[in-house]
Amino acid sequence: MNRDNPWVKRLGYLAVFIGGALLGDALYDWYQSTTPGAKAAQEAVGTPAPTFALPDLDGELRRSEEWAGRVMVVNFWATWCPPCRKEMPDFNALYQQYRDEGVVFVGIALDNPDKAQAFVEQIGIDYPILVGDEAGIEAAKAFGNRFGALPYTAVVDRAGQIRHTHRGEVSREDLEREIKGLL
Repeated sequence: MNRDNPWVKRLGYLAVFIGGALLGDALYDWYQSTTPGAKAAQEAVGTPAPTFALPDLDGELRRSEEWAGRVMVVNFWATWCPPCRKEMPDFNALYQQYRDEGVVFVGIALDNPDKAQAFVEQIGIDYPILVGDEAGIEAAKAFGNRFGALPYTAVVDRAGQIRHTHRGEVSREDLEREIKGLL
């Protein structure tokens, strides 16, 4: 093989780049699974979901008990959080797909209510959106998000037990798999 050939050099650079990307991805996954935040989120799995009462975007107080007996996906988010904004259209599509089967999504915006309202209207979110300042942060901690990761998603079964938590952006496929497992 002629190492002076420009195509051979490019292939070598490409191999190094791909190898570095794969190693970086593996290290990131390892780091995410061993950090205190990951451990706190995992400790929440299998425990009763905490109750909460927060205002919706109209200012009406909503209580988690109103969704008892359903599979509930609770998502903590903010308008300034790009991964939060990216996953919400998928959440809305999953809500539309599974709501007749007893699935509810509840978004808890840790944000300014006016900004949350504008974003929800822009995207066309149909599921309940609540707004929480300090009470929202406390609810997130009670769901296992002790270090304030956003987005943060918890899936609760019909019996009110936390069955899955996810720090950071969750893919539609992964979340749908969790939902289907609880139907």
